[in-house]
Amino acid sequence: MSEYVKVCRAADIPDPGKRVFQVGDTFVLVCHVGGGFYAINDCCTHDDGPLGEGALDGFAIVCPRHGARFDVRTGQVLAMPATRATPAYEVKIEGDDVLVKVDD
Repeated sequence: MSEYVKVCRAADIPDPGKRVFQVGDTFVLVCHVGGGFYAINDCCTHDDGPLGEGALDGFAIVCPRHGARFDVRTGQVLAMPATRATPAYEVKIEGDDVLVKVDD
C-alpha cells in the first residue's frame, strides 16, 4: 500500500494522545503531540510488544513490556532494550482528517 489512508478525524485523538489503527496488514500507532500528528509501527523491535499500550511521554512512547522508548516522530530508539528503530510513516492532514501512508 503506497497511498494515504484516512485513519480518523483530528479531533478523535486529544493532544497529547494516541490510538492504534490497522492500515492494510499493518498496525500503526498514531500520536498527537505538540500540535503535530506522527505515525510509527505499533510493534516494539525488542520483543514485538504493542507500543500503543505504552505510555506517551512527550515525543516518546514507552513499550509496556520492558520499557524500551521510541521517538514517535522518527521511530528511532531512545532507550534500550530495543536497539533497532521501528518504522515511521508519513502523515498528512486534509481538512479535519488524519491520513497515513504505509509503504509496502
